[in-house]
Amino acid sequence: MKIVYFGTPQFAADILQHLLNHKICICAVVTKPDRPKGRSSDLVPTPVKRIAQLQNPPLPVHQPALVSAPEFAEILQAYQADLFVVVAYGEIIKQHVLDMPSKGCINVHASLLPKYRGAAPIQHSIINGENETGITIMYMVRKMDAGDIIKMVKVPIGPNTTYGELERLLCEAGGKALVEVLDQFEQGSVEHVEQDHSQATFAPKIELEDCEINWSSSAKTIHNLVRGVYPHPGAWCYVDIGGQKKRLKINSTLPLADQGGPAGTLLPTDNEELIVACGQGALRILELQLEGKKAMLAEELIRGFPKDKKMDFRI
Repeated sequence: MKIVYFGTPQFAADILQHLLNHKICICAVVTKPDRPKGRSSDLVPTPVKRIAQLQNPPLPVHQPALVSAPEFAEILQAYQADLFVVVAYGEIIKQHVLDMPSKGCINVHASLLPKYRGAAPIQHSIINGENETGITIMYMVRKMDAGDIIKMVKVPIGPNTTYGELERLLCEAGGKALVEVLDQFEQGSVEHVEQDHSQATFAPKIELEDCEINWSSSAKTIHNLVRGVYPHPGAWCYVDIGGQKKRLKINSTLPLADQGGPAGTLLPTDNEELIVACGQGALRILELQLEGKKAMLAEELIRGFPKDKKMDFRI
């Protein structure tokens, strides 16, 4: 069975490596174009491209600006693929591409569909306080994440699980599930069921402004936001330090239901702890990063904080 693999970020690269480790035949890889990074603006290959180039011999790599562009259709068609496998590619694929492979196109999506269709299902599942998510492998159709379901695998979410940690768990589950599904395609034993579209919810891309902390929210809500966007883009707020307004990224927190006060006030403690009152409860900040500084534990900031300055989150 000939497979063309579509993917771009590390999540897709790790699943591609899992397929290659299991001797799945990938005849070509399609990924987004290299992008400039850092001050030098040097072009950096996508994680999927790096994996493809490390193979011996390297896998053919294609990086069209638009995968659905007419001029790329002939290149794709020439592979005469049985199946297209799409994992976090980063573009809505048009119908003429979906129609190319003889066995169809399948997608690995990081949620239990029809919940959390869209670009950021992992982050939204944590932000919304879910205790369970998973992997769905489905047939691709023109409508986003709406195709028939081939396989689902559930993955629990712990009360302190972060986006980065959950992504790794889902990647492992997705790789294993995809190998099983590809074996079913080889055996001609694939089964699928239609989604209940009336139950669909959506998970749009997380923008930096979505990550700003509102201290009038409950401690649990803020805690879920912090872990739902860590390690990137990261939850943040402004803080007044000695009359200077600075941006503060908060990496790790612990909600405290038995403490409180006016939202955004710094609560007094006997230890080197940083506890901020919320709309309901309070939040102990465990790790943070002040603009222009490296990430540090809260107690490190407190120990080095000038005694003649005050810290205020109410801005």
